[in-house]
Amino acid sequence: MPLCTVHPLPYQPDSAHWFERIRHAPGAVLLDSGRPVAERGRYDLLSAWPIQTLEPGLTEAGTSFFTRLRSALQALGEAELPKNLELPFAGGLLGFLGYDFGSRLERLPTAAAQDLELPPARFGLYAWALISDHQRQTAQLVFHPKLGSEDRARLVELFQSDYRPEHTSFSLESPFTPDLQRSEYQSAVEHIQRYIQAGDCYQVNFAQRFRAPCTGDPWQAYRALRAACPTPYSGFMTIKGGAIVSLSPERFLRLSNGTVDTRPIKGTRPRRDEPQADLAEAQALLASTKDRAENLMIVDLLRNDLGRSCEIGSVRVPELFSLESYPNVHHLVSNVSGTLAAGKDALDLLASSFPGGSITGAPKIRAMQVIDELEPTRRSIYCGSLLYLDVRGEMDSSIAIRTLLIQDDQATCWGGGGIVADSDWQAEYQETFDKVKVLMETLERLETGSA
Repeated sequence: MPLCTVHPLPYQPDSAHWFERIRHAPGAVLLDSGRPVAERGRYDLLSAWPIQTLEPGLTEAGTSFFTRLRSALQALGEAELPKNLELPFAGGLLGFLGYDFGSRLERLPTAAAQDLELPPARFGLYAWALISDHQRQTAQLVFHPKLGSEDRARLVELFQSDYRPEHTSFSLESPFTPDLQRSEYQSAVEHIQRYIQAGDCYQVNFAQRFRAPCTGDPWQAYRALRAACPTPYSGFMTIKGGAIVSLSPERFLRLSNGTVDTRPIKGTRPRRDEPQADLAEAQALLASTKDRAENLMIVDLLRNDLGRSCEIGSVRVPELFSLESYPNVHHLVSNVSGTLAAGKDALDLLASSFPGGSITGAPKIRAMQVIDELEPTRRSIYCGSLLYLDVRGEMDSSIAIRTLLIQDDQATCWGGGGIVADSDWQAEYQETFDKVKVLMETLERLETGSA
């Protein structure tokens, strides 16, 4: 099998050092571990100038679009990395699936208004990437065999040359405001609880949207947010009129050497400034019967989703109710894993599992119907996924929570949570603010120049 060519570069702890050089290029994308958090924070991956860009047609089914993605990977061609080189990407697809792509995979209503200009999915086919390995402290340009020698030389020169970062700025023109009134949020939660009492569903993830007018360079917004809230599934993707800016702590699906795993988050408490109060919040989350029950509901849902693409009997739960803490919140996280069945690939896995159960509810399809009924606008990138899929079949993907769409002089973000029968609407309402508080406040400080 053809081998990729690899060119080492000096290691940089912050991959922004490299991305600055290409961020204005077509299809520029950075998948950023944000900080080394065990294996989940090991690699940063960036690229630009895709060979091809793929978006679903206006009425194209999700399975048809996935068939085109397979064809694009096949056209690029198989490749392997040199022996003993452990890197996650050897050329392939980088891009996103918006939450609303789910309606291309299942028969779902689309009553919510679509008022943001973002395609339901977009992928570039890339023949090169710069990959930083924070565990081994290396940085390497990886070239797929199909990339010509002139292009390889041009990229080596680009990344080895002296470079001065561009000085730009970003600011909000006014603070973020929620789309929903407090009373509207209350009404929606009560509506969900009536559905639950009637036996329609057990849990529904309900979200509200926040918006602010803005001006300037979305990259500077990302830099400020990454400094304030480093997370292992961050990402920056250029789009028409702006960028997707994601600071997600949540993995969706990873496929590596035939093993599948997913790490759903369900259960949240705010961080506190005083250490004892902060510890009390973490302990309360770990001890919460309600949060553990919600988490278990989603674990069971994801066991079912993975079971559709994994070998019978291989799906298990190696980690249940673990605590993960970030600058703004504590989270309750579990891990579900399995072995991919023979004849299945990463796109089959996505087709049977997207969108992630932790941000829909249970049962999934009914929960998504309720979301469409009660959330006034479509979710766009929120609760979708940023991901890579390489020519070897390796894949990793995020759940795009703690994510902003900065486009056409508007910054948009979302906060949500799982509603169950005994949810208190006021506590759930506050939780939507807690989850995105660090994002909104960081950008609001940029407005006054104090950050």
